[in-house]
Amino acid sequence: MIRTLTQADHEQVISFLTKEPSMNLFIIGDIEAFGYDQDFQQLWGEFDESGALQAVFLRFYDSYIPYASSRFDVEGFSHIIRTNGASFRLSGKANVVEQFEQVGGLSLGKKRVTYFCECTTVSFQAEEQMQIVKQATVDDVDRILDLRRRIPEFVTTPSSRDMLLKSLETSTGRTYYVEEDGEMVSCVSTTAENSFSAMVVGVCTDERYRQKGYASLIMKRVIHDYMQAGKTLCLFYDNPNAGRIYKRLGFYDIGMWTMYG
Repeated sequence: MIRTLTQADHEQVISFLTKEPSMNLFIIGDIEAFGYDQDFQQLWGEFDESGALQAVFLRFYDSYIPYASSRFDVEGFSHIIRTNGASFRLSGKANVVEQFEQVGGLSLGKKRVTYFCECTTVSFQAEEQMQIVKQATVDDVDRILDLRRRIPEFVTTPSSRDMLLKSLETSTGRTYYVEEDGEMVSCVSTTAENSFSAMVVGVCTDERYRQKGYASLIMKRVIHDYMQAGKTLCLFYDNPNAGRIYKRLGFYDIGMWTMYG
């Protein structure tokens, strides 16, 4: 049976999701930040005959994330997507979300498969140079966006500023950076921060300041701060070269993450 989840289900939901807290950091983060009673966010659960939770399905605006530890009612969750509108994005743990490919009449869009990895310990010596890494505040939002706009690989949207500002204001994300002559030249951000973990995003360095080790230096500061807080860091990658860099800093693969749309 699939039904809408409410605050009354919270303890059971969190117990279920924390079986794999890193894989579920987006769902956990959205629940902690916004709860169960929002227009832009809905949660459904699939229960067996004894009332045990079998699967959770999140809608955040037009994005959906399913999670299940075993078989689940993929047709039932697909019906929810159709009911809520034609335009959607779907993502999740690969062996869960890829089951939607078998559903007829569901246009998933372009598929992208990435490695999902996490870091749980500091595996390097602290460096004196880490002191040059600063943590951004809401006053730095426009500087962060200016840096990202200077980098061809990055795409900023009209909502980028609001999303970045909201993450800093609600402590659901952080940004760390290095500057030269008062100009921000490299930064690393996190998002979806919750009680257990956070996702690394937005690793970038101005082309004029590359090959100086700034991104790795910032990553070390990020890892240090999150490990001090007792939280796991997660990230996606699909570039083997990037993967090798992250693994030298203590990240290791825990699975695959698939995105559609």
